[in-house]
Amino acid sequence: MIVRKRVSHQIIDEIKKRIKSGEFPMDSKLPSENELAKMFNVSRVPIREALSALASHGIIESIHGGGSWVRPKPLEKLLDQPLIEVISYKQIVELLETRMILETKAAALAAVRHDEEDLNKMYQAQEMLFKELNEPDKIGNEADFLFHQSILHSSKNEVLIRTLENISDLYHRAMKASLTINTKISGKKQQVYEEHQSVLKAISLRDAKSAENHMYKHLSNSMEKLKARKNEFSLEGNGNGEEE
Repeated sequence: MIVRKRVSHQIIDEIKKRIKSGEFPMDSKLPSENELAKMFNVSRVPIREALSALASHGIIESIHGGGSWVRPKPLEKLLDQPLIEVISYKQIVELLETRMILETKAAALAAVRHDEEDLNKMYQAQEMLFKELNEPDKIGNEADFLFHQSILHSSKNEVLIRTLENISDLYHRAMKASLTINTKISGKKQQVYEEHQSVLKAISLRDAKSAENHMYKHLSNSMEKLKARKNEFSLEGNGNGEEE
C-alpha cells in the first residue's frame, strides 16, 4: 500500500537531507520561513510544522526573533531517526473543545439510532483497549479512535460524520500526542476504559441523555489532564501554544 506523506513530513526529510549534504552547514542559519516556503513551493503552515518538529528533536534550534539554526553538534544519529508527530498544545485544546460540542450530541444520537452492527463495533474497540491495559508500550490510540469513530457513525448524521472526518488528520495526531503523555499517569488507560464503558452502557440502553452526559464527562476529564500536563507537549509559536 502506498502511503502519501504529509507535506510537512516531506519538508522535514528534505531539510534533513540538505543538512546531511552540507547545503545547510552546522552552526548556520536556515533560510527564513518565507524563503523556505518559496524554496519548497508551499505555504508557511507546513514549514512551521516541519521546523517545530526539527527543533523539538534537537536537529535545529529556533531562536525567538533570530530564526532557526542548525545545531553545532553531531547529527548523524538524530538525522536518521524518524520524528514523532508534532502538534501544538493549542491545537489539541481546540480539537477537544470541538469534540465536546459535537461528540456529546453524537453519543446521544447513537443511543437512539444505533443498530446491532454499530454496537458490535463499539464492543470490539473496547475489547482492543482492554487487551492493551497492561501493556505499557501500547498507548491505545487506535482502539480509542475506533471507539469514538463507531459512535460517530452510529449517529447516522452524514453532516456530523463528514465534519469530523474533515479534521481526521488533526484528530489522529492530537489523540496520539495526548495519549502518549497520558500513559505516564498511573491508571489513566484503565480510567479511559471505564469511561468508555459508561458511554457504551448508556448507548446500549438507548439512554440518550445519559450517553451525552457520560461522553461530556469523558472528554472533560481528558481536557483537565491535558491542561495539568501542558508543559510536556512540544509547542509551536511562542512557547505557550499561541501563534505570534
